[in-house]
Amino acid sequence: MGWCMTATTARRRRCAWASREPLLSYHDREWGVPQHRDPRLFEFLVLEGMQAGLSWETILRKRPAFRRAFARFDPVKVARFGARDVARLMKDESIIRNRAKIEAAIANAKAFGDVRREFGSFDRYVWEFTDKLVLSKDLKRRGFGFVGPTIVESFMQAVGIRNDHEPRCYRRRDLITAARKPKPGRDDRSDGAKDGKRDPRHAVGG
Repeated sequence: MGWCMTATTARRRRCAWASREPLLSYHDREWGVPQHRDPRLFEFLVLEGMQAGLSWETILRKRPAFRRAFARFDPVKVARFGARDVARLMKDESIIRNRAKIEAAIANAKAFGDVRREFGSFDRYVWEFTDKLVLSKDLKRRGFGFVGPTIVESFMQAVGIRNDHEPRCYRRRDLITAARKPKPGRDDRSDGAKDGKRDPRHAVGG
C-alpha cells in the first residue's frame, strides 16, 4: 500500500486513533465510507472478526495477505473452502493463524450466501440495521460466528452504517455532507440483487 501524507492532510483534525500509518490513510479513505458491494462487506466482516484481541493496525498491515489467502474475499469461493484450505491457512505466517477465526470466516461465507439468497444481497439485509445488539443477535441466529456486539459495532462503523468519526474530525463533516446528496439507485450494489426478494424490514430483530 502507498501511504503518504501531504502538508495539507497533516493539518487536518482527525479522530485521535488515526495518529500514524496505516491507520491515518485508512481513516481518511475508507473508515465510515458507505459500502454497498457484497464482497467488500464480506471483507470487513472477516477482518473485524480477525481483529478480536488484536489491534486494527495489525490487521491493516496483513490485509493484502488476507486478500490472497481468502480468494480476494469472494464469499462464494470462501464458502467452498474445506479441510485442506484450513490446513493451508493455518500454515500461512502472513495472516492470523487462529483456527477458530479461520473456521468462522468459512462458516460466515456460507451464512453470507444464505442471506444473499433470502434477501437478494447482504447489502439489502445489513443496511436495515442501526442497533449493534439487534444485528449481532440476528447474525448469530443465522449461523455467523465472531459477531459479538463489539465486533459488529466496529463493522458498522467501518462500512458506514454508523458515522462515528469524532465531532471535530473533518471526515465526519465530509460524510454528513455526502449523505445529503442525492444518490443513484442501488440496484447493482451487490452483484445480483433481484426484485421480489424478501424485504429485510420485516425480518429485523426477528
